[in-house]
Amino acid sequence: MTRFDSQNDRSGDQSDLPQPPRWAQRLISWYCRPDLLEDLQGDLNEYFERNLKAKGAKRARLIYCLDALKFFRLYTIRKPDFLNLFIHWIMIGSYLKTSRRSLVRNKLFSFINIFGLAVSMSVGLLVISLISDFLSYDDFQLKKDRTYRVITTFQNVDQPAVELASTSVKVGRKIRETVAGVEDLTILRNGFSGDAHVGETVVPFGAFWADNSFFKVFTFPLLKGDPATALKEPYSLVLTEKTAKKLFGDVDPLGKSIRFDSLNYTVTGVAKDVPKLSHVRFDALVSFATADALLAKADPNFYSWENVWQNYVYMVLPENSDPESVQAILDKLNTKENAAIKNKKFTVALQPLNKVVLSKRLDNSIGPTMMPIVIWILGGLAFVIILSACFNYTNLSIARSLRRSREVGIRKIIGAMKSHVLGQFMAESVIIALLALVFSFGLFLFLRTQFLALDPHIGDLVVLDLSPRIILYFLVFAIVVGLAAGFLPALFFSRINALQVIKDVSTVKVFQRVSMRKALIVIQYTFSLIFIATTLIGYNQYRGLVLFDLGFTTENILNISMQGNKGNVLAKELSEIPSVREVSQSLMITSLGSIHGTTMKYTDPRDSAMVWLNLVDEHYLPVHNHKLVAGKNFTLRPKKGEESEIIVNEQVLKRFNIAKRDPEKALGKVVTVDGNKLTIVGVLKDFHYGTMEKKIEPVMFRYSSDEPWGYLNVKIAPTDLPATMASIDNVWRKIDKIHPLEAKFYDDQIELAYSQFSVMVKVIGFIAFLAICIASLGLFGMVVFTTETRLKEISIRKVLGATEGGLVFLLSKGFLGLLLIASLVALPATYFFFDKVVLTNFAYHQPIGLSELLIGVVMVMVLAFLLIGSQTLKAARKNPANVLKSE
Repeated sequence: MTRFDSQNDRSGDQSDLPQPPRWAQRLISWYCRPDLLEDLQGDLNEYFERNLKAKGAKRARLIYCLDALKFFRLYTIRKPDFLNLFIHWIMIGSYLKTSRRSLVRNKLFSFINIFGLAVSMSVGLLVISLISDFLSYDDFQLKKDRTYRVITTFQNVDQPAVELASTSVKVGRKIRETVAGVEDLTILRNGFSGDAHVGETVVPFGAFWADNSFFKVFTFPLLKGDPATALKEPYSLVLTEKTAKKLFGDVDPLGKSIRFDSLNYTVTGVAKDVPKLSHVRFDALVSFATADALLAKADPNFYSWENVWQNYVYMVLPENSDPESVQAILDKLNTKENAAIKNKKFTVALQPLNKVVLSKRLDNSIGPTMMPIVIWILGGLAFVIILSACFNYTNLSIARSLRRSREVGIRKIIGAMKSHVLGQFMAESVIIALLALVFSFGLFLFLRTQFLALDPHIGDLVVLDLSPRIILYFLVFAIVVGLAAGFLPALFFSRINALQVIKDVSTVKVFQRVSMRKALIVIQYTFSLIFIATTLIGYNQYRGLVLFDLGFTTENILNISMQGNKGNVLAKELSEIPSVREVSQSLMITSLGSIHGTTMKYTDPRDSAMVWLNLVDEHYLPVHNHKLVAGKNFTLRPKKGEESEIIVNEQVLKRFNIAKRDPEKALGKVVTVDGNKLTIVGVLKDFHYGTMEKKIEPVMFRYSSDEPWGYLNVKIAPTDLPATMASIDNVWRKIDKIHPLEAKFYDDQIELAYSQFSVMVKVIGFIAFLAICIASLGLFGMVVFTTETRLKEISIRKVLGATEGGLVFLLSKGFLGLLLIASLVALPATYFFFDKVVLTNFAYHQPIGLSELLIGVVMVMVLAFLLIGSQTLKAARKNPANVLKSE
C-alpha cells in the first residue's frame, strides 16, 4: 500500500499538484477510529492520485469527498469522548450515593471520623495560615529576590560570638566604593526619638534615619513628595499616612515644619502606611544627612568599623548576579579592617531579604523574626494530630470490612474493576474530609482568635487573614488529607476476591490487618503520652524559670520608664506617697533579656573582656536586696567627669583573677572601663543579669552623673495596689503631660520575658488535649465495634458462668495492654529528648520528676478504662437469650 505523500517523495517536488480537500481530510480524522485512521487515509490518498491522472483534479476531489462520507460507518466510528465522560460522571454519582448511604448507615463511625478529622484539620488550617503569613513577609517589595541585608558577627577574645542584624555605616560606604555592580544600597539607623511639636500639638515620635536611596531599595510608595529627593537634605523627613494624620489632621503636611527640641524639620513626603507583613516598620523617616550633621560631629566613632549597634545596610544586586562574588569582596574587607583591631573581630556577611524573618533571631533586629524550628515544630504537631485522625479512619474502615466486603464483591461481579473500587473508597474518604473541612473552618475561626490572644506579640507577627489563596490552600489540604486517610482502606477493599466473598464472607483475610490496627493504636497513644508529658515538663520548667532565685529581690517592685524625664524630680514626688517604700534609678532592667556591655581591662592592657553593665544609684542595691560579699555601696552621685567607683560581681574577679578571686583583697583594685580608671569598692554575690538560658557572667554596676536615667524602680507596699497605682499616675501626670505612664511590676516583666515558653506550653498542652480526644474517639469506635462483633461470644461465656467483671477484664486487657506498650515507648523517649536535647540549652533548669512522666499515663489509663469498661459492661449485661435466640 502506497501513501500519497510517499509518492510525492519519489516524484520530486509536486507541491503545485492538486491536493485532496482539507475539510474531507479533517472529517476523516475526526470520526475514524485511531487504529483504522492511517490505513484509511493511505487508501484514499492512493485512489485520489490515480483519479487525478485518469479523471482530472475536479472529479478526483469529488470522488475523495464521497469516499470520506461513504466510510462514515459504525465499524469506523471512534467512541465519542463525551460517552466516556458520561460514564465517568455516572460512576462518580454512584460513588457519591454509596458514600452518602454508608455515612448515614454508620452514624457513630461517621461522626468519629468527621469530628476527628475536623478537629485535627482545624489545627492544620491554623498552621497553614501561620506559614503562609511568614512566607509572605516583604512580598510587596518588588526587588525582594535581589535584596540583601548586611549582618555582622562580633566576637571578643575568650567570649562566644554574637550575631547582629546591624552593622556599621562604614560597611555601607565601603561597599558603595569597592563593590562593583551593586544596583542600589541604603543605610538606616534607629534611635531617632523625641516629642514632635506642631503648633499646640505635641506627639511622642520615633523614626529611622534613612539615606536618599531608601525608596530605590524598598517599595514603600510615596503619596506626596518625590522619592528621589525626599530624604536628600538635612532636617527633612517623610511621614506615613497615619503619622501625618495624627500631627496635621486633614491639612496637607507637605512642606510643613515639625519642631524637635530647638530644631525644625521639614516634611518632604508622605508614604503609604507600612504593610503589617513587613520586617521594616516605621512611622517616619528622617534623612541620614541629619545624622551626619548631628551625630557624626558629636561622636568621633560614628563612622568606625566597630560602631555596629544601630546601623542597617541593605543592597540590591542586579538580575542574575552572584551573591557569592560580593561575599568574597566582603571577606577581603573583613580581613583588612580587622587587622587594625586587637582582641575583637567584626565579620560582615550577606543575608537574603526573604530569609530575614524566617531565621534565627539576631541581636539588634528591627523587625519580627521566627526561628524555622518553631514552624517545623508546629507543623510536626499538626501533622501528628492529622495522622492520628487518619489512623482512626483507617482502623474503623478496615474493622468494618466484613460488612462492606460483600458490597465490594457484588460490584466486582457486575463489572467494577479494581480501579473503580479504589476510586469509590478514595472518593468516600475525600467526601468525609470535605465535610470535616466545613466544621474545621468554624473551629479555625475560633482557634485563630484564641491563638492571637495567647501573647500580645503574636498579633504583631501575623495577621491570619483569609484570602482566596488561603482558601485554595484549605481545599487542597482537605483533599490531600482525605486521600491520605482513605488510601489504605481503599487499597484493602480493591484487593478483595469477589467470588470468595460471595461464597463465604468470613474467609476475608481481615484479621491479617489486626496487628496493623494494634500498631496504629499504639502509635496514637504514644504521641498522646509524649504530648502530655511534654506539657507537664514544659510547665514545670516555665514555673522554675519564673520563680528561680535570681540573686536579688523583684517582689513588689514597680519599674517606671522615664521616657526622657529627669529621675530626681519624679523620685522625690513618688517618695511622698505613703505606700511607696523606696525608690532607685537604673539605666535598664536586668534579667529580662536586654543587655548592655562595655570593655573592661585589668593589669594587662592586651587582655580585655566584654562585661555586662548597668548604671544605678545608691538606692538600687537596697531596693533589690543585692548582697555584698565585700565592700560597700555607692554613697553620693559623682560630679560630671569625676566618676571613680565601680561595683562588680564575683565573676569579674574570676575572669581577670583579681586578687586571686578573694573579694576582700579585691577592694581598692583599679580596672579600666571605657578609658576610665575605676576603683572596686564592692563585690556582689553572683546574680542573673541575663535570662536563664545563659550562665552567670561578669557584671559591673556604675554610678553615672548623666541624665536622664532609663527607669525608676519603685518598691511599694502590697496593700491597696489600685490606690497606689492611681497616686503614681497622678504624680506622673504632674511631671509629664504628654507621655502616658509606662509602669510594670518586675515579676510581671519576668513572666513576659519567658512568655514564649508559656505560649509553647499552652500550644503543646492544647495539642495534647486534641491528641487524647482523637485517640480516645478512635479507641471508643474500636471498642464499640469489637463488642458488637463479640456479642455472641459474650453471651455464650455468660451462659457458661462468666461474671460481668470477668467479661470486662477479658475484653479490656487487650486494649489496656496496647496502652501499656505506648507508655513504655513514650516515657523513655520523652525523658531522653528533654534531658539530652532540650534542657541542655538552659544553664539552669529543673530536674525531670517521675510524677511529670506518670501523671499522663494514669490519666490516659483511667480515661481508656472508662471508655472500654462502659461499652464492655453494657455488652456483658445484655440478656443472652435475646442475643442467641436466632441461633
